[in-house]
Amino acid sequence: MSAPVRVEQRDGVQVITIDRPEVRNAVDTATARAIAAALDELDATDHLVAGVLTGAGGVFCAGMDLKAFLAGERPSVPGRGFAGIVEGPPEKPLIAAVEGAAVAGGFEIALACDLIVASSDARFGLPEVRRGLVAAGGGLLRLPKRVPRQLATEWALTGALVPASTAHEVHLVNRLTEPGGALDAALELATAIAANGPLAVRATKQILARGEDWDSAEAFDRQRELSEPVRASEDAREGAAAFREKRAPRWQGR
Repeated sequence: MSAPVRVEQRDGVQVITIDRPEVRNAVDTATARAIAAALDELDATDHLVAGVLTGAGGVFCAGMDLKAFLAGERPSVPGRGFAGIVEGPPEKPLIAAVEGAAVAGGFEIALACDLIVASSDARFGLPEVRRGLVAAGGGLLRLPKRVPRQLATEWALTGALVPASTAHEVHLVNRLTEPGGALDAALELATAIAANGPLAVRATKQILARGEDWDSAEAFDRQRELSEPVRASEDAREGAAAFREKRAPRWQGR
């Protein structure tokens, strides 16, 4: 059997492709473990600065593999949750490149990413209520932080499918492309991120991700814990030197 996930590296970017098009890239246990392993590799590999997560065959992900679930599988990984990502996204930036459907758990995977690039024929939705279920893979927690609460409430309570154009209008989708162009556009965005100082990128993502939960009285102290090691790094000195010398920086990740 072929691997459920393909992983490749391109110029500081880890590309993770869910490769089960025969089931619309639905997630079983093997897929969840493979995604988690790819994210572990992304976080642990110094020369990787950002990642892109996508699906094969013109579909992002249809959520949980129901046949596997009925057979007793739980497509979750300790520490990372459903699909190996929703409870423990990577520490480095991750971009979802969405073609076709990103629904149910597939939408929750996209919401666990930092940025979303989508083709014009993509669609998003949390249809769990239509099946008597709750979108408990982070969708109900993250969606109200990404779109106006009233829209999030409507989408979650109706289980409606939302076209990519609407998702782009409300800034859930960062970039909208022609069909078939989501991966290339996501790679372009990821490459722009990867050109920056890796320590700075990682700390910036962590401050953005954690900062909204910090109390205002502690926010700057908590931020300082992440930013000061970067300020004291060799990369920070290299960035200043490169600016002074009008050349491209040579990052070392330390």
